[in-house]
Amino acid sequence: MTSTTPPVRPSGAPAAGPAERAAALDAADPLTRFREEFVPSADVVAYLDGNSLGRPTRASVERLARFATEQWASRLIRGWDESWYELPLAIGDRIGETALGAAPGQTFVGDSTTVILYKLVRGALDARPGRTEIVVDTGNFPTDRFVLQGIAAERGATLRWLSPDPDAGVTTDQVADAVGPETALVVLSHVAYRSGYLADAEPITRVAHDAGALVLWDLCHSAGAVPVTLDAWDVDLAAGCTYKYLNGGPGSPAFGYVRADLQAALTQPIQGWMGSDAPFEMGPEYAPHTGVRRFLSGTPAVVGMLAMQDMLDLLDEAGNVAGSDAVRDKSVRLTGFALDLVDELLVPLGVRVASPRDPARRGSHVTIDHAAFERVIPRLWAQGVVPDFRRPDGLRLGLSPLSTSFAEVQVGVEAIRATLLDETASP
Repeated sequence: MTSTTPPVRPSGAPAAGPAERAAALDAADPLTRFREEFVPSADVVAYLDGNSLGRPTRASVERLARFATEQWASRLIRGWDESWYELPLAIGDRIGETALGAAPGQTFVGDSTTVILYKLVRGALDARPGRTEIVVDTGNFPTDRFVLQGIAAERGATLRWLSPDPDAGVTTDQVADAVGPETALVVLSHVAYRSGYLADAEPITRVAHDAGALVLWDLCHSAGAVPVTLDAWDVDLAAGCTYKYLNGGPGSPAFGYVRADLQAALTQPIQGWMGSDAPFEMGPEYAPHTGVRRFLSGTPAVVGMLAMQDMLDLLDEAGNVAGSDAVRDKSVRLTGFALDLVDELLVPLGVRVASPRDPARRGSHVTIDHAAFERVIPRLWAQGVVPDFRRPDGLRLGLSPLSTSFAEVQVGVEAIRATLLDETASP
């Protein structure tokens, strides 16, 4: 099943080639104009790694420059009282509204994804006393697995490992078979980082709740690209980074979500002054804030929170201009076109598709496998074609809906074909 349609041609006319099909898809794309909102790269002809690091927006370049002179230099320490103190929660609410389907007061911007995962997992484990098992899958991102291994050792907990199909991901039935009276927490990725498999979050969350467990969703490859409705799904906890589809820049701080009715029941383990009930009182004892601020720790990375605001603006604008489903629709068309080209140009060379073909089960990236890809990737980068590599032999095409064109996908896949042919022909 494909999700793209080639241009209609008169009977007897030659079939449209990849470039012509890409041009037609770009011409019909209601989000095409948004590509002008991003800073181009002089030496990149096809950027296919938006699921690792999003392009900078033009507005963010201006915002960063203005901040240095108009706020940092001008306002100095007064900036904390005027706006900076509230940024982690104000921007958290914007991320919640725009990308997570979350009401205000539940999302915060704080540390790295790793640290936020640690805080939320520790808090969840302590909130389920007497339960000692955490369910996680072997295909989860290394950070998630490593953090959980450390916490399990620290707290004497047991990890119950799920082993999903490596080209797919964790299913509701697998979770139902794994959870039970000992389960404290289930930790899964909404979109699998390698295969791009889109998990069925709502029924999985329900199954975990039926067993009395909490659920934490990793949204690193979801937020800003695929629909997320945490409140409607009754999700307990979530975490995700902001430098992928939210275009916050290298190392921009991550976000965390804690459902409102759980906040008072969770004690986070990294008690810092910014999470206390009265940070500027400098009191002798720690008392947590009553709201989601309690999950902050140290001084917020104000500069790191600047750029993501402009991408949130673009996502809001895209929804207003083209409809609430426009970003997801573009993602489906991009990945569908990529799969069409992979089938046409790469599968005959021995390339294997390692992502779901059903768009309802696929995030915004496609992974393809070939034993030569580790050697091919540096040659592609040298040509200005930038996907990324995931072991053992996967090449990921990460397609960010607002900044990626169909022409980029066409140029990229054709370059992969030419480079792969040359590489495999070499002695």
